[in-house]
Amino acid sequence: MSDTMHIVLDDTAMAAAGQGNILASRLIHRAHVETGWFLYAPACALVEADRARPGTAEHLASLPGITVLDLDLSAVLAVARQKTWAAAHSLHAAQPTPDRPDGAVVATTDPGRWSGETVRVLDLT
Repeated sequence: MSDTMHIVLDDTAMAAAGQGNILASRLIHRAHVETGWFLYAPACALVEADRARPGTAEHLASLPGITVLDLDLSAVLAVARQKTWAAAHSLHAAQPTPDRPDGAVVATTDPGRWSGETVRVLDLT
């Protein structure tokens, strides 16, 4: 069992972090100070978070514990099949990869959004 933790912030979690959500803030802090904790901000979700709370994208992108995930070709193909870009990019980012063989957990303040999806959810409410 690995102590590595991979967490994808969806747009609701990013906006909540900007509003002072204590659980989101703790995740960001842990990713900054603890080895093996990784936080990801999918670019499409970052755009939606910034629309909901202007300044969120610039703030989160400047934090050393957060990795912004670009919209690469495989993400584009995943986004094209879904209803919203933010949720689709977050879902795609949480899927297993060679770097994250077990995938990642999606942190959210709207856990119902992920009902029926093949993703683990961390409720920040």
